[in-house]
Amino acid sequence: MASKKYLLLAGAVGLLAASTSFAQVTPTGYDALDSTKVGRGRMVQQTNFLNHQSNFPAKPRDMWELGLSGGLHLIDGTVPAWPGFGGGISLRKALGHTFSVRAEYIGSIDKGQDYKLRPTVIANGNPWAKTAALNGGYIVPNYRSQNHQLSLDMIASLSNILFYRAEPKINWYVLAGYSIVSADVDVDALDANGNGYDYSGINFGAKRSDIRKQLNDLRDKKYEQNAPSQGNRIAIGRHNDNQLIRHALDVGTGIAFKISKRFNLGVEEKLTMPFDAYLDGYPGPGGSTKDFYSYTSLRLNFNLGNSSKRVQPLWWINPLEYAYSELSAPRHMKLPAPILPDADGDGVTDQFDREPNTPAGAPVDSHGVAKDTDGDGVPDYKDKQLITPTYCQPVDADGVGKCPDPECCKHITPACASLVLPSVSFKGTTTKVGKDQEAILASVASTLKANPSCNVLVTGHAGAKGKKGGVDLSSRRVDAVIDYLADKQGIDRGRFIKQNTPGDSGTVDLAPAN
Repeated sequence: MASKKYLLLAGAVGLLAASTSFAQVTPTGYDALDSTKVGRGRMVQQTNFLNHQSNFPAKPRDMWELGLSGGLHLIDGTVPAWPGFGGGISLRKALGHTFSVRAEYIGSIDKGQDYKLRPTVIANGNPWAKTAALNGGYIVPNYRSQNHQLSLDMIASLSNILFYRAEPKINWYVLAGYSIVSADVDVDALDANGNGYDYSGINFGAKRSDIRKQLNDLRDKKYEQNAPSQGNRIAIGRHNDNQLIRHALDVGTGIAFKISKRFNLGVEEKLTMPFDAYLDGYPGPGGSTKDFYSYTSLRLNFNLGNSSKRVQPLWWINPLEYAYSELSAPRHMKLPAPILPDADGDGVTDQFDREPNTPAGAPVDSHGVAKDTDGDGVPDYKDKQLITPTYCQPVDADGVGKCPDPECCKHITPACASLVLPSVSFKGTTTKVGKDQEAILASVASTLKANPSCNVLVTGHAGAKGKKGGVDLSSRRVDAVIDYLADKQGIDRGRFIKQNTPGDSGTVDLAPAN
């Protein structure tokens, strides 16, 4: 039985040693204990977290993402599309670790050429009238569309919350949002002389590629006419540049690969659905169909911001990493005392306690024996003179020697160095405590009330050497902070110690003074 107990103890010691060896490991993505990445507006929450008055750290400031894109753009409609090109620029900001919002501009040029004879279409005019007259009312549609698109999309990252890896290297996401599209759709319906195209020389029984080649040889490719359209056109100056303005719905998906903490490469497929049948200048056979844009792009993304003040965009940070690091090597977490058999409650388990009946509250050594700090034969819990010099011994039954009490040992001040107190910032030459400072100082007062034995060092800074009025301004700001804590929050003025040093004249620092 005893051997099992000693084996259990050896295992516990080994676990403690292992945890100590990893104590310096910190999260690679974001350290919740690092207040330099927290904005001023969230500093009260961060201070409460550091002082164990809140379970949640403040959200850090993160970088913006600037994106450049380019790739295949085409219109999926009735008229078969040729591969077109699109390019864009975007700006993206995280709302949290999963959701972000992105504003984007995309410009594109699309073309298409049919290979079938189709009935002419009359909608907001009939640009094909002359060609249809030559071919029994039939045409072979074509188009060129110049498009401008502004989008606002919500993006959801699906691969940054990881259970088995600290920092994601790949980010897969889906998106949905709204776009407004400006499209200039033109058709090549007349030849260079202004006449319609005669298809009598076209062999429509040939292969598609041969039919398209014959049509391309026939056309002059000027795209001189506005295509038929469903609804309004908005003139912007020239006849051939009349625009269709359409609202649209965006959906898409993409994947990004991290190159460094500043750059990543991505591939994205985005569909834009304006719910219009005339994006290619011709509605579907047998009735209207809804055309849409397809944009398959390669994206180069840059993270913008000062890395000393901001973390990476939050979709590149695993929010579980800090929690796992605390479980592995606690730096902030308060660990509960182990629950082991201890009959007298002195903190030494029964199997190692050499004095198993120590009175409750009596300080003991590592063997469970009541401490006798000064070695006078009277245990500390009975000793009314805890530290009796050897030249004052022997002592009486209360542990009191025959020499006067030394002045140095009358009071023992509890250590307050573990407290974390924030700084208070002032703007310009003001000395008045404003709303932002009141919130910070209210948190300080709460901490001081919970630690009544701790004094506070209030430090002002006179600013750069030779700056006019620096010392006076600094002193008035120090007084304003102390007045607020004393008058408004009820903290005893005797607990404050004032000083002035060189430094940032807009800041008053608070620190434990014991």
